[in-house]
Amino acid sequence: MPPEWPRSRVNRNDRSIVGLTMLAHGMVHTYELSIPIFIPIWLAEFDVVALGPVEVAVTSATLGLLVTVGYGLFGLGALPGGVLVDRVGSRRLITACLVGMAASFVLLGVAPGLVSITLAMVVWGVSASVYHPAGLALLSKGVEERGTGFAYHGMAGNLGIGLGPLLTTLMLLALDWRTAAAILAAPALLAALYAVRASFDETAAVETAADGGTDAGDSKADAGVDSFSEFVAESRVLFTGSFALVFLVVMLSGLYYRGVLTFMPELLDDLPGFAPVVVGSLLPGGVADLLGGLGGREVSPANYVYSGLLMVGVVGQYVGGKLTDRIPVERGIALSFGVLGVLALLFLPVANLGFGPFLVFGAVLGAALFVVQPFYQATVAEYTPAGTRGLSYGYTYLGVFGVGALGGAVAGTVLTYANPPTLFGVLAAIGFVASATGVVLARR
Repeated sequence: MPPEWPRSRVNRNDRSIVGLTMLAHGMVHTYELSIPIFIPIWLAEFDVVALGPVEVAVTSATLGLLVTVGYGLFGLGALPGGVLVDRVGSRRLITACLVGMAASFVLLGVAPGLVSITLAMVVWGVSASVYHPAGLALLSKGVEERGTGFAYHGMAGNLGIGLGPLLTTLMLLALDWRTAAAILAAPALLAALYAVRASFDETAAVETAADGGTDAGDSKADAGVDSFSEFVAESRVLFTGSFALVFLVVMLSGLYYRGVLTFMPELLDDLPGFAPVVVGSLLPGGVADLLGGLGGREVSPANYVYSGLLMVGVVGQYVGGKLTDRIPVERGIALSFGVLGVLALLFLPVANLGFGPFLVFGAVLGAALFVVQPFYQATVAEYTPAGTRGLSYGYTYLGVFGVGALGGAVAGTVLTYANPPTLFGVLAAIGFVASATGVVLARR
């Protein structure tokens, strides 16, 4: 809950809703980005996975497909989640999301092998998929200071993105991965309890707008999609215009995001300056002796760099949001994705220079990854009619998280059958195609 929000500018209902959505949004991304921390451990622990009578070797490609199952469902569920929120309300869906994510990490904590891990990823993906349509609908319909609410909501998501991997890494210093996963379930359960007990009116802002006549919709989509034929008709309205190009941009954004992040800890482990370090060697002798067995454990600098890179995303979100008010969104897409393409080409050359240079580069990459989000979110708003705005954001998250989840499978496959330079060449191509699409939008 935002403690510094001036009470004179916001009512109690706003504070309660924003507090819940911040908490839930942070939880969703905490779990989402904790998963890559476990991948190097799974690669080391599992040699084969039994699929009935057939045994399949565990490789980066195998794990890339495994993770893609969960991440894909995270995106694919956004559309039905958006339809469902109009039927059962945001509170129920957010609570179910939190309970489901907790259950998935409990299942992960007792998973004996990769089949069980895949099942846990399925549970997580289905549960997490409903959050964005439910949380954004709650903010848009229940919060009067809507802009401030969205700002805090986005910041909480980025904090979860950065703190999730960091918390997981710190627990792995003293615990095995199954115990760490089971413990991670506790915060979601506590958040679900808060979701049940919090007091707020989900439609306070809608009622206020109705009284003042400032938030009226202009199509049936404002009241929710009531039938499949209506869903098809509203979808056709979207894709007959330039939204098709915008949808291409959001898909490419998801592919780049997932492709560069899924195997980053593993990639960095093999580069100069990122070799594992014994905890005791970083501390004075007396302190190291007090730690006992913990002092002999190894820590991976790659995990901490990965977490820090994601935390910098808070800066990227802020800068991107400010820039959307100052330059045309099409130009912003062209420039920001062009930068991501260049950064993909520079990743390995800079990382091979050592730990210090990569820290600077990682900060730039972390900010650039999240600068693009406000641009494509604003572009969706500009290229869709108000009456189909909710549906358009459902498609947006389907593109970013659903189609974008294939980025993990693509990265794993390339790393298995080719090499890291090839992977970053593919990522650069994705960035440049998205940049070119921004140029096309600007010219049209």
